[in-house]
Amino acid sequence: MDDELVDRMFPGEAAATLTGIPALTIKELGSRVLARVTSVSKSLRKELDMNAIDEYQKISPTTLADVLGHEQVLDGRIRALWSPIPRVAGPAFTVRCPPGDNLMLHAAIHRAERGSVIVVAAGDVDYAVSGGNVCAVAQRRGIAAFVVDGVIRDIAEVRDLGFPVFARGVMPIPGGKDVVTPLNEPVQCGGVTVAVGDVVVADEEGIVVVPVARSERVLAEAQAKATQEAGQSLQEWETAHRARIDSILARHGFTD
Repeated sequence: MDDELVDRMFPGEAAATLTGIPALTIKELGSRVLARVTSVSKSLRKELDMNAIDEYQKISPTTLADVLGHEQVLDGRIRALWSPIPRVAGPAFTVRCPPGDNLMLHAAIHRAERGSVIVVAAGDVDYAVSGGNVCAVAQRRGIAAFVVDGVIRDIAEVRDLGFPVFARGVMPIPGGKDVVTPLNEPVQCGGVTVAVGDVVVADEEGIVVVPVARSERVLAEAQAKATQEAGQSLQEWETAHRARIDSILARHGFTD
């Protein structure tokens, strides 16, 4: 806590003169009050963030892709490793593992907050960064999913757990645990730059990353699009679709 701020809000000598309570005690009390206010403020921000995450979970990656464009959609070869897999949404917790090493993912499962999607930029597809026990611990700690630009192993165990994993495939050989890299730095995953706190939405349709700075606007646009599409009958869609396609064909000189 900033001592200058505490002194301005709770001037020790003046307070002690008025109350007879030692100045240090007043200052400690001020620090505790401000710390509590800060804690509550962070909790409220987290609650608001999780409310937004709940809303994102209702939106298909296809709708989000229409709003965001190709640059925020991960390589389609990173896919759900079991089916039917539930849609997941959560703030990104980013990890970078160099080729042949998985130490930092194993560290991340004990550090990521509940509801996080752990996004891993693995260095290769020759060594698994995770197995069944790592996924089981992650699930028990409330991690929403793994998104791995790389491979895992023990897929039968992972499927039985019902833990969502999106990756390039499976490989029975595990990586080593030797290289320390920073957690929660921007990573490249499936051709998309992912930063800590970005919203990750994934299901069998694909994986979309919403930059946190744009998350409120993108959510509003995606919700509006989803509502519009839900209110349109198939006949209305077909009529509009044919008119649009015929118009494009005509511009290119196509005739029946």
